[in-house]
Amino acid sequence: MIRLFAGLGNPGAEYEGTRHNAGFWWLQAFAAKLGVRLVPERAYQALVARANLPVGPVWLLEPMTYMNRSGVSVAGLARFFKIEPQQILVVHDELDLQPGEAKLKQGGSAAGHNGLKDIQTMLGTSDFWRLRLGIGHPGVRDEVVDYVLRKPSPAQRDAIHQAIERSLAA
Repeated sequence: MIRLFAGLGNPGAEYEGTRHNAGFWWLQAFAAKLGVRLVPERAYQALVARANLPVGPVWLLEPMTYMNRSGVSVAGLARFFKIEPQQILVVHDELDLQPGEAKLKQGGSAAGHNGLKDIQTMLGTSDFWRLRLGIGHPGVRDEVVDYVLRKPSPAQRDAIHQAIERSLAA
């Protein structure tokens, strides 16, 4: 059972609405669906919510550490609440999937995603679940950084939000 849902992104107005924040979009939609509010929690350098479900409590976490240090928040909360890596779902943007696509997987490499790399380092394992939200690829490797930090077109954003809605309905 998943006990910790972590949506990855970058905090701050300058990153709001960018492709790299697709994980934040998912987590905010999940929080709304559960009727919980994410609140700042200094101990984890994150916005955090607890939802009491019939199967037990679950945590929602939105790291405020910036993408490349996401592991600080994820591992910190997981350790405090004794949550095993296999009980963690990390939701993140995925260049290798088109907007509107989403794939669930457990474990594996970070595939160049610095947020995942940091989580793997801080947890000491890659054996956690990931929900990969497609944002598409710019087609040229040298353009990836600028691409993920830009806002998607309205059509791409709609497709990403449709994938989020489908994943939450599953």
